[in-house]
Amino acid sequence: MAVDIAEAVIVADIVVEVIEAAAVAIVVDEEVDAHLPSLTPPDAKVKAVEDARQKARSSPNFALGALSLDESKAMMPPRPGYGSEGTAITVYANYVQLVPKPDLTLYSYDISDIKPEVAGKKSAQVIRLMITEAAELADYRNDMVTDFRSTLISRKKINMEGNEMIILVTYRNEGEDDPKERATQYKVTVKYTKTLSVGDLLQYLTSTNPAVLYDNKLDMIQALNIFLKHYAKSTNNLATIGASKTFSMSGNADSLDLGRGLIALRGFFTSVRAATNRVLVNVNVSHGAFYQEGQLTRLMESFGMRYDERGMRALEKFLKRVRVRTTHLKEKKNRRGEVVHRVKPIMALAKKYDGRQLAHPPKVAQFGSGPKDVQFWLENKPTSAGPSSSVPGADPSQAAPKKKGKGKGAKGKPEAAGPQPAGSGEGRYVSVHDHFKNTYNIITDDSYPVINVGSDQNPSYLPAEVCIVLPGQSAMAKLSGDQTRNMIRFAVRGPWLNAESIVNDGLRTGGLSSQTNPLLAQFGMSAGQSLITVPARVLAEPKVFYKNNKPVNVAFGSWNMDKVQFNKPGNLKTWSWVAIREDGRRPNNSLQDLAATVGRFSQALAKNGVAVQQQAFRGKEVVMKSSSDPVLDDVFKAASAKLDLLLVILPGRDKTDNTELYSYVKTLGDTKYGIHTICVVGAKFAGGRGEDQYFANVALKFNLKLGGNNQMVDPSRLSFISEDKTMIVGIDVTHPSPGSSDRAPSVAGMVSSIDKHLGQWPGILSIQKARQEMVADLESMLKTHLNNWRTLGKHAYLPENILVYRDGVSEGQYQTVLEQELPLLRKACQATYPADMTKKGLPRLSVIIVGKRHHTRFYPTQGKDMDRSGNCKPGTVVDRGVTEEGFWDFYLQSHAVLQGTGRPAHYVVVLDEILRDHAKKMKKADPFAANELEKITQALCYSYSRATKAVSICTPAYHADILCERARRYMADVFEGGSDGASTVAGSTTGGGEGWTVHDNLKNTMFYV
Repeated sequence: MAVDIAEAVIVADIVVEVIEAAAVAIVVDEEVDAHLPSLTPPDAKVKAVEDARQKARSSPNFALGALSLDESKAMMPPRPGYGSEGTAITVYANYVQLVPKPDLTLYSYDISDIKPEVAGKKSAQVIRLMITEAAELADYRNDMVTDFRSTLISRKKINMEGNEMIILVTYRNEGEDDPKERATQYKVTVKYTKTLSVGDLLQYLTSTNPAVLYDNKLDMIQALNIFLKHYAKSTNNLATIGASKTFSMSGNADSLDLGRGLIALRGFFTSVRAATNRVLVNVNVSHGAFYQEGQLTRLMESFGMRYDERGMRALEKFLKRVRVRTTHLKEKKNRRGEVVHRVKPIMALAKKYDGRQLAHPPKVAQFGSGPKDVQFWLENKPTSAGPSSSVPGADPSQAAPKKKGKGKGAKGKPEAAGPQPAGSGEGRYVSVHDHFKNTYNIITDDSYPVINVGSDQNPSYLPAEVCIVLPGQSAMAKLSGDQTRNMIRFAVRGPWLNAESIVNDGLRTGGLSSQTNPLLAQFGMSAGQSLITVPARVLAEPKVFYKNNKPVNVAFGSWNMDKVQFNKPGNLKTWSWVAIREDGRRPNNSLQDLAATVGRFSQALAKNGVAVQQQAFRGKEVVMKSSSDPVLDDVFKAASAKLDLLLVILPGRDKTDNTELYSYVKTLGDTKYGIHTICVVGAKFAGGRGEDQYFANVALKFNLKLGGNNQMVDPSRLSFISEDKTMIVGIDVTHPSPGSSDRAPSVAGMVSSIDKHLGQWPGILSIQKARQEMVADLESMLKTHLNNWRTLGKHAYLPENILVYRDGVSEGQYQTVLEQELPLLRKACQATYPADMTKKGLPRLSVIIVGKRHHTRFYPTQGKDMDRSGNCKPGTVVDRGVTEEGFWDFYLQSHAVLQGTGRPAHYVVVLDEILRDHAKKMKKADPFAANELEKITQALCYSYSRATKAVSICTPAYHADILCERARRYMADVFEGGSDGASTVAGSTTGGGEGWTVHDNLKNTMFYV
């Protein structure tokens, strides 16, 4: 799994001494100059075009067609001016300019139709053979680039009849001189799709007339990205993850041993972007987890050899599809003198049921057996059709034979073949150990399990000793707690270190240096070799109030609750606690010590204003033999009859050590027994050090689950929201991760405010089809929240405005939100609102997309504009220089960065019926609406009640995100298990997660915090 770290919730819990010295050292102006090139002011031409377009757009003669509310023609609203509030500064952006020649024309071709069907690396090899060797393309060799998947781009139009041609490709493995006998011949259909003019793109981007459009913009950007990525995908010493991440496989690449067979590599993300007046390339430092290259036995040992079935299952899952080359056969070289490796993916460990349909199936003592305990049928003489016995260790680069066999090689000898289906001739069973000893003089170690590089039906066995793991293979498995901590420590670096890496290494690795990528010159392109600068502003921080409107001192996005109480404290009536201990491990604290700690915590709750009643029963310790031991179910069953809330004290160092146990606790409490649970880690809760601060943070969760309101943001910064006529909604969708079970669904979550105080955000979850981006159940979810506005918020009326922050939407799906989700929101309103309100055009809707998975970063250019970590200060907003004038979007870094390089949130307005209307009522001209949205969004980052800090994305989106994450806990068996076996988490379902529901006791509460 390529791990993107910056938003990991556990970052705050991890000590990162390794960067502290660097973080302190760069807070002075002199160090800035040492880390980055001399400051270049933002491009004045860009600002001139931006301003000219805005001026033209505000002209009375310019038709604002984009404001149409006709859903059949829904369009995103244009920018209502660039924001103007805050202190103006200049920042570096992790972008370089890409300069293509205006007369460059690109021709796009679809090459996805390959017969017979082929996928993955084999498909890429077919395409590679086609573009390098097909006679039909001989005149275009130096003019073509491809994504090696479905698209071919050429700077010359390929000569073909009827815009389509079929090219025959005879398959051979990479590095081989000639195809094998009876090698598969593939038919690749090359189909012309579109002509793309760079001149048209540049005219659209540089024009001062906002009416100028370019319908092929997305196709052109895709073509430019394919051009850029072709370099990495066709260069041997580079590895790629997905379409955009590239990692150097040279010995100089930054790496770290993550433990258990994985290493972390530092690489780079690149993506071409359209911006006003120019084409940019976003370049960012990225990190990935890769399999340890080298001897397979060493990888097995690093992962950890456990010889019970569970251990072997874990090893098999870890190794599945890892590509290895074999070492026991004589080395093959091609005519260029290059070694041609025999490569095969590991499909499984040897199993008892392998090859059951064969005449002489293998004999495997048990799952994961070693070479002495795995036997195959070896025929005495091969038939004329070729060898048909299962010969382990023969050439695994060759496919199992067809029914007719393989025939003989050029010298009249049977060709080496992989393990074959056992025939019906005479023979005997032989162990893998004996075969390799007698045939190759290789003594195998029986402690390593035999691997299967064939299939369950047609197994092909090899001992681990003859396998070498190839470099550059990304690991798709979920990282363990220790691996995650190591990855975070590796990835967390100060902003200037990342900026230096981009300039010094990223441009070269990403194909943006003409010294390493000759295609740039061939296609008439050039790329800037330094980061661009753009204008930015730092918004003033909003005030935060507690009980009796008492303010606290807010500085750098943070404050403390000294001498204040919750704005609206809750009432803790019936509660208790339970401490969980792992069987066989000594407890860190005695029961008496824990009871004393809980007593001090009760005092901390009372200090914050919570009315704490006597515990319903004394706390107890539970010893669990596994993370899903039913003994805990018994505790919850007893507690649910007496308690409203249960404090659960977990073992381990932090929650990453207890993900399975945490999932079990939340499933029992939220779905089965309907009791609020709050989990704390015993090592921190009863650790003594920093106790007061830890208690304060836990108290925040207590109060929210009790229906309280922790803090309130200055109403003057919330504009029309403080009128108590606006409901704010947060929506997110979480999808199955790589390695999840095929049964894992997608889950949608929706939260909403219930009043102007923004303290309570009840949540609703809905399961939908896997990887479905759009929320199917929006109508009923919004209806429920509108009812909550009346009942929980005690309103006699429905909100006039509904402000939606939609998380979890990819860039290409913005229009789909308008076309599919907006009608559902409107339908819910039509069914709920009275006629007198709908006749007035109420409610007004605005939808803002919240992006947090992007790769845009900003670096301050002067020491005075930095925070203590060397990042931009909280409140830094950028809405020009890296954006397009025709779209209303902005980047906001609202939080103080604890460590590493800050990631701003990206907000994109796809619908606006509120802000412009509010500006009209206030009789304010542009950019009033832009300023209001930026200030409201920033204020919402300070209303997150689970912390005394501003958060990185606004509260409604943040709550929707953690709500969806909670749903993943209920379905940990399918989201993290990656197995189609039975559920391992009590209370979760074995049918893809469809059997659970949040308990009635907890509905319309903040059970998810």
